[in-house]
Amino acid sequence: MGTDSRMQPLARGDRGPAVADVHAALRSLGLLPAFPDGPDPALESAEYDAGTELAVRHFQQVRGLSVDGRVGEETYRALSEARWSLGDRLLRYDPERPMRGDDVTSLQERLLELGYDAGRADGILGPETELGLRAFQRDYGLTSDGTCGPATLRALRQLGRKVTGGRPQLLRQSASFVESGPHLIGRRIVVDAGHGGPDTGFTVGETTEADLVFDLASRIEGRLAAAGATVYLTRGRGQGPALAERTAFANDARGDLFLSLHMDAHGSEHARGVASYYYGTGSGASSTVGEQFANLVRREIVARTGLLDLGSHPKTWELLRMSRMPAVRLDCGYLSHPVDRLLLLDARVRSAIAHGVLAAVQRLYLPAEADPATGTFVLPEKA
Repeated sequence: MGTDSRMQPLARGDRGPAVADVHAALRSLGLLPAFPDGPDPALESAEYDAGTELAVRHFQQVRGLSVDGRVGEETYRALSEARWSLGDRLLRYDPERPMRGDDVTSLQERLLELGYDAGRADGILGPETELGLRAFQRDYGLTSDGTCGPATLRALRQLGRKVTGGRPQLLRQSASFVESGPHLIGRRIVVDAGHGGPDTGFTVGETTEADLVFDLASRIEGRLAAAGATVYLTRGRGQGPALAERTAFANDARGDLFLSLHMDAHGSEHARGVASYYYGTGSGASSTVGEQFANLVRREIVARTGLLDLGSHPKTWELLRMSRMPAVRLDCGYLSHPVDRLLLLDARVRSAIAHGVLAAVQRLYLPAEADPATGTFVLPEKA
């Protein structure tokens, strides 16, 4: 579900130069054995076999991607980014084509550990990372040109790791939420109904996942707007923007929160329940507020609907990674499961889910001493 469907993914049985490129990336990461001595086999004969699929699954698991063993746009991009280590190339901010890679992530993490606000450690060299880099260079007597070259790398390595695990910019993000006050008036909240247009998602009789999540998004929009928030929907009823267009829309709207709505499906008859996802690499780089919101919204919905609780999980999906505000993807249940399907087709349950989202958003802004127990928050009636 995390892959952009417009690219035809590479999967077991495929052959050709694109598969050879995937093999090269996996070998560079030590996930496939190197060729024995001798000439490389022809590119056209490179096969996506069981060993390739296993290596891809391992890579996806480690990187926080959807684990399906196929190489779509997100997995291919992540493989390309994983080839870079800090020091392999000069790093500088390019507003037209921002540099991406594991070397950028390493630079961001080093700056953050040293107390410089370089934005989120997302592997994308944007304006926040450039400002943090320039501040570091200025403070340590280097040319403050925003380019990470040999001199800057030497300084970063000489200083050593002074701070670990503090995630200072994310702690600042949490503090800013508390300081901004408990009300929702003026909050900009972007609600994304997954799928849409020709991408209908899972179909149940004449009802599609795209229609159900749009109905749910509309219910959430109404409740949040009644509470004073300004709500933006990323699509209309018949529209199906690409993932990049959805995140760009949220960023242009300068949203305070971004919630993407989905309903899941699986071949297993046992798959059911509610899960939420926030930006995180699994190695400490995550969205503090996003993780908090993911937990709140999932628990509120479980308490109000009786759906099974599948927990919250860090992911590096582009939808979460490219959003410049705390972002959460919510999978509200499995349309492929008979119990979940009956619940999700019930308008009363979708209203309960919408109310759970409202309660979670409101609780996110409440001070700890005023935060009610899960499943009990009710928005006060307006005077």
